[in-house]
Amino acid sequence: MHSQRFDRPIHVTRHARERMAQREISESELVQLLENGELRYKDDSRLWAAKHFEGRCDNLICAALVLEEQWVVKTVMHHFDWGE
Repeated sequence: MHSQRFDRPIHVTRHARERMAQREISESELVQLLENGELRYKDDSRLWAAKHFEGRCDNLICAALVLEEQWVVKTVMHHFDWGE
């Protein structure tokens, strides 16, 4: 996979793939999340991306990411809330 948004390859960890399977989040949804989701940075390289998907009833889908020479998807969550 490749991110057009950041022009970098996307690496999905084993842990993130397992969570995607458990939460029935497709690779297509993950790409949409990364390309179009709202981003919030923890620092220069660590961030979260979150997006609401029509037809899903589990609130926001969120990915915890590390932005280096590639996007590293560390985990994928659902029923997410920014906590505001």
